[in-house]
This record gives sequence, structure tokens and C-alpha cells, in this order.
Amino acid sequence: MDSRIRELRAERGLSQQALATEVGVSRQTINSLEKGRYDPSLKLAVHLARYFGETVEEVFDVDE
Repeated sequence: MDSRIRELRAERGLSQQALATEVGVSRQTINSLEKGRYDPSLKLAVHLARYFGETVEEVFDVDE
């Protein structure tokens, strides 16, 4: 699943580790999400979207 996590994280000047700490996952999870190798749980997708002040559909390409 494609996402805008890398873009949104970079806009805020966050490292992968800083974002991971904020949302309660590992840095490897953030890395895998950014590379499209991992589809998040609904709970994590909502948490990330809320953190960035976006909708899930704005952060993740759910039509893919």
C-alpha cells in the first residue's frame, strides 16, 4: 500500500525514530510503511492519520 508517510514526516522534520516513538511503533515499522512493504492495522493507520491531521485516505492509497 502506498502512503505519504515519508513526505508528511519530512515536512515536519521528523526522523523515522521520532515518528515511531510518537505513534508507539518501531522505527522498522515506519521504514516498512514508507517502502510499501507493510500494510498497517486499521488502528495504526488511524493513529498516523490523526497525528498528521489528515484522513486515512489522505495518508494511504486505499484504492490500490
